[in-house]
Amino acid sequence: MSLRVAIVGGGLGGLAAALHLRRIGVDAVVYEQAPALREVGAGVMIAPNMVRLITRLGLGDALARCAVWLEEAWEYRRWADGEILSVQPMGEACERMYGANVHTAHRADLLAMFQSALPAEAVHLDHRFVALEQDDAEVQLTFAHRTGGETKVRADAVIGADGIHSAVRPLIVTEVEPHFCRLSAFRALIPVEKAPDYARRRIQTIWVGPGRHVVHYPVSGGRLVNVVAIVPAGEWLLESWTADGDLSEFAVEFETWDEKVRQLVAAAPSTKRWALYDRSPLERWTSGRVTLLGDAAHAMLPFFAQGAGQAIEDAAVLARCLREADRDSVPKALLSYEATRRPRASRVQLMSRGRADYNHLPDGPAQRERDAGLRDGDFLRHSAWLYSHDVDTEPLLH
Repeated sequence: MSLRVAIVGGGLGGLAAALHLRRIGVDAVVYEQAPALREVGAGVMIAPNMVRLITRLGLGDALARCAVWLEEAWEYRRWADGEILSVQPMGEACERMYGANVHTAHRADLLAMFQSALPAEAVHLDHRFVALEQDDAEVQLTFAHRTGGETKVRADAVIGADGIHSAVRPLIVTEVEPHFCRLSAFRALIPVEKAPDYARRRIQTIWVGPGRHVVHYPVSGGRLVNVVAIVPAGEWLLESWTADGDLSEFAVEFETWDEKVRQLVAAAPSTKRWALYDRSPLERWTSGRVTLLGDAAHAMLPFFAQGAGQAIEDAAVLARCLREADRDSVPKALLSYEATRRPRASRVQLMSRGRADYNHLPDGPAQRERDAGLRDGDFLRHSAWLYSHDVDTEPLLH
């Protein structure tokens, strides 16, 4: 009889885990509290380490249909006048070095792509995780429903893939208060026909300036332009990807910036806003037959654009560790998964911390030194530690 794995959370990480596990014959089922699958947030960068894993799931063609293949990435521009500080060619060069190119996509498109690859019985909606009990033999989970009542589920392993505010995580490790970074993010999606011409290109552009920066790139096959602007938080303390922001406040943040940025902000039909909180690496992910995955395990600031990529890597390694496991050896397999993944995910977490300071330097000597480094840098090669890493061939630790 195949292993039974219950995955709490139906985001990108949870669905990816189900796909990787079912691919090796594990009976993996996702339990999502919402009445329909939906991915909060908007754009996501899909780096080569993530593209390769999606392709190995047989979803390369589906990714090509919903994502945008970037001609270039990391086009850095100066805040005041739009001066191009650096342009990193991608495309064929990235393919040669890493076996895949960088893509951009709407998170909802990726979620739909993963869901379509799973059988209907592998995803159960309206299941809000309430509690679990485990013994040496199995885990029993309790889920509540919006209409009332509860459902009990038995599994050989439980994967907490329920995001930054995970309900599973406190059962494994003592919760630590997140650190407020004093920054917030405005997010907007602009129909491509309403976006400025320069923002329609298949390029990720990063505008850097004193105390704030703006990132934009096309998503949804080029039909939309995703915009994310990191600014001082002020009184905005809410950590929610679904909270509405104020367009007039968004505009004020960039009223002294280059006209191209002001045009981009003015084209936004609406905006969301959330506060950015930093989280340190957890001391452990696993307790017996229960472990964590994705943001539940290693929530990170968005400045390295690796949150989704690290969740997909988690899913692939988890499947490798459970491939040869039987019911008795599940706890050992989960510890191997944690030992293999936690160092790398923690490194990405910690490296994401200092990026805001780098992007937000005030005009002066440090800013000029940074800009000189941007002009002379080879970001594609400098990203080898991220992009060339192959979780399907790395040694599993114990």
